[in-house]
Amino acid sequence: MNVITKTIQLADGRTISIETGKVAKQADGAAMLRMGNTVLLATVCAAKEAVPGTDFMPLQVDYREQYSAAGRFPGGFTKREGKANDDEILTSRLVDRVLRPLFPADYHTEVYVQVMLLSADGIDQPDALAGFAASAALAASDIPIEYPISEVRVARINGEYVINPTFPQMKEADMDIMVGATKDNIMMVEGEMDEVSELDLIGALKAAHEAIKPMCELQEELSKECGTDVKREYCDEVNDEELREQVRKETYDACYAQAQSGDNDKHHREEVYAQIKADFVEKFDAAHTELTADELAEKHEMIDRYYADVERDTMRRSVLDTGKRMDGRATDEIRHIWSEVDTLPMPHGSALFQRGETMSLSTCTLGTKMDEKMVDNVLEKSYQRFLLHYNFPPFSTGEAKAQRGVGRREIGHGHLAWRALKNQIPTDFPYTVRLVSQILESNGSSSMATVCAGTLALLDAGVPMKKPVSGIAMGLIKNPGEDKYAILSDILGDEDHLGDMDFKTTGTKDGITATQMDIKCDGLSYEILEKALMQAKAGREHILGKMMETMSEPREEMKPQVPRIEQMFIPKEFIGAIIGPGGKIIQQMQEDTGATITIEEIENQGKIQVSAPNKESIDAALGKIKAIVAVPEIGEIYEGTVRSIMPYGCFVEILPGKDGLLHISEIDWKRLETVEEAGIKEGDKIQVKLLEIDQKTGKYKLSRKVLLEKPEGYVEPQRRPRPDRGDRNDRRPRRDGEHRGDDRRPRREENQNETND
Repeated sequence: MNVITKTIQLADGRTISIETGKVAKQADGAAMLRMGNTVLLATVCAAKEAVPGTDFMPLQVDYREQYSAAGRFPGGFTKREGKANDDEILTSRLVDRVLRPLFPADYHTEVYVQVMLLSADGIDQPDALAGFAASAALAASDIPIEYPISEVRVARINGEYVINPTFPQMKEADMDIMVGATKDNIMMVEGEMDEVSELDLIGALKAAHEAIKPMCELQEELSKECGTDVKREYCDEVNDEELREQVRKETYDACYAQAQSGDNDKHHREEVYAQIKADFVEKFDAAHTELTADELAEKHEMIDRYYADVERDTMRRSVLDTGKRMDGRATDEIRHIWSEVDTLPMPHGSALFQRGETMSLSTCTLGTKMDEKMVDNVLEKSYQRFLLHYNFPPFSTGEAKAQRGVGRREIGHGHLAWRALKNQIPTDFPYTVRLVSQILESNGSSSMATVCAGTLALLDAGVPMKKPVSGIAMGLIKNPGEDKYAILSDILGDEDHLGDMDFKTTGTKDGITATQMDIKCDGLSYEILEKALMQAKAGREHILGKMMETMSEPREEMKPQVPRIEQMFIPKEFIGAIIGPGGKIIQQMQEDTGATITIEEIENQGKIQVSAPNKESIDAALGKIKAIVAVPEIGEIYEGTVRSIMPYGCFVEILPGKDGLLHISEIDWKRLETVEEAGIKEGDKIQVKLLEIDQKTGKYKLSRKVLLEKPEGYVEPQRRPRPDRGDRNDRRPRRDGEHRGDDRRPRREENQNETND
């Protein structure tokens, strides 16, 4: 084995090691990354040739966590890892988005990257290391990449930027951002923040980039030692430069004119561009009748690629030359916005939000604690009380295809919107909240439309949001070698596809709450990033103002169909009394009242939530709970239930689980020989007063007669005096040798002796 190990040290003294040549040697490249007790294995394999007709980069990244890494068993009946969970998919997307730009534009061979978490102690966060491990595996292979990358997490803790913080440190952070970059440029950003400023975000990106640079240099050294700095040769495209020039010459002017037309109808633009290409193909075929059908098909594939380049170049040139975009807007202009709330009659909250040709229908459902989502991942076991699900049906873009299961893109877009909104739900709001965004139309930034529609749906449901949130997607046009550039607000789908940046930011009026950025060009300066952020801020504020015209405050009264929830806190020691043996008491209360009751221990006290469709059920359940946790007070009058009858009185339950003795002398003013004389029997409801609580035993002394009117002429019975026995000193003194009891009956032994005599 030719084992090569490289080590790098973080600013806080922790080290990260990369090892290759020891395991997974049949893969094209493999790297074992270790940080403390966290170990990841990254492997990469590429096909030898591209599939004919492929004109894109078929990259697949798969990140998986093994439960054995944390010494745990997987849940479920099979007790083994199954399909990837949401967190694994989100980490896979983070790695994919930063790796994809590394490959040459003409490389179309299938590449599979797999990253496995093999060991973890719950201190260091493995998702922040996955990108570094994957790029190291590529560096140790001969698969062609243009430059290595790395990823780090940066958090701000007590005003300081911390690289790759631990799980415990994250509890104090107000920023959580993942950054992917090469040695020279930032490529990917995603994270959430607690309403931070644009300059704070720039500061975090700079801190992350400084940490990434030495990681990239380490991989360059690793590649040289492995002998993989010279990459494999490939030929995934066949080109005809004469045809490329012909396509450009004959279609450029028509495409540029369309880019300058200001046509704001997406489908009409598509038809115009398609017709320009169809006219060229028809003319080309007529001029090349000597070509066979297969030769024509090959030329048509080339024409498709070359024409796509013409579309891209003319759109970009139009913006840079005149500042005019495809739909006629200025670079900082936002499309027309329209919204409404209470769109649907039965959901607890609903809203429509449309910006240009992008529309989201969002619904809000309010539930109880029992509706929370349980997260049971390798390194996390928790409950989520705010859920957001994003759906992207094919009809939203006019595609004629079936809708399958939820894809990675839908999970990623929904997660971004979830991050944008989650911190604006008050922590003491008793409901579990679920937002669902159905994208009904899409032409640019449907995830940001989800944030806007989601905010309005929350307000319509009566959720007391801390602050409303809006979102916007920014784009960039910057040609290599040119100083001129254009930052685009509220980008179209084509501007995302043909441009150099997709930069989404969400926030309140006071700061950014979430961001996601993918950069496709080289040499993006912090000056451009800062300008893009400030332009995005102006756009967010404009969109938020339009939203507030529709609804600016949460609905004062929740809709009738919303389940009502009341919550209360009780001393910790009463939790068991409310639940009862095997849950018997709490289940009986739910059956009797029709309410749903949940209880949990929080900070040494019990938190109880009672939910029901009507107030009567809630009041009944709360009454039963309060009776259990109530502490009897001397002098209070209770309506109790007779539980048992004894010769000396009866026991009365004055509160659930709390019985007191009603002595026979305290039942009535008249003298009773038996309890039954007063007409009392088991199960009767009677009113009693608590007279006394024994401080030693905690027993309750009750009285019924003090609540009855005293009979006229009633005389309190006098106690008979005890006979006077005189002073103990006046008694006859004992004689010497005389013992107390000498004059009493003889002992049994003496009597027995007399009998024997």
